[in-house]
Amino acid sequence: MRVLVACEYSGRVRDAFIRHGHDAMSCDLLPTEAPGPHYQGDVRDVISDGWDLMVAHPTCTYMARSGMRWLKDQPALKSGKPVGEARRKLLAESLEFFDLLLNAPIPRIAVENPRSHLIPVPATQYIQPWQFGHGELKETGLWLRGLPPLVPTNIVDGREPRIHRMGPSATRWKDRSRTYQGIADAFASQWGGLVLWAAA
Repeated sequence: MRVLVACEYSGRVRDAFIRHGHDAMSCDLLPTEAPGPHYQGDVRDVISDGWDLMVAHPTCTYMARSGMRWLKDQPALKSGKPVGEARRKLLAESLEFFDLLLNAPIPRIAVENPRSHLIPVPATQYIQPWQFGHGELKETGLWLRGLPPLVPTNIVDGREPRIHRMGPSATRWKDRSRTYQGIADAFASQWGGLVLWAAA
């Protein structure tokens, strides 16, 4: 099946689907970290190219609960991060992009993002890395269309919010956004298998 992994530079989800026999391509404004089929550019350029399934990871920067305090009008931050009207504009653009992904002309869609009070459509389910072999706390919502909820594959102990406690660094945002391998494998084995079955 043809699988588009939108807003992914790591290649983890893309490569998990490839290992399961699918024709998968990642797409991001950044180059891919791992060699493989990748479109560097705007996903709008390729979203209508006849995909059977899409897994999308739009940025949560402006939709996450943690940034809601910056939506209020206030003095500019020393960091240069947008606040007030500028941030509200970026939030509106993020919500519009989220809606575009969720309603793309693709029969099976999963859009991944943290819990947010700002996304008007409720998530289909919330998952944690510790349900898929990683002893971490990082709640992630899945908005699903044409796909069933994921089933946990490997529940483990050692549940700590290590990603949340990462120290400042130039690559912190990238390190926090990579999909856990166990979750990527679950996407491919459960949804990839479903698509193959439906196409038979």
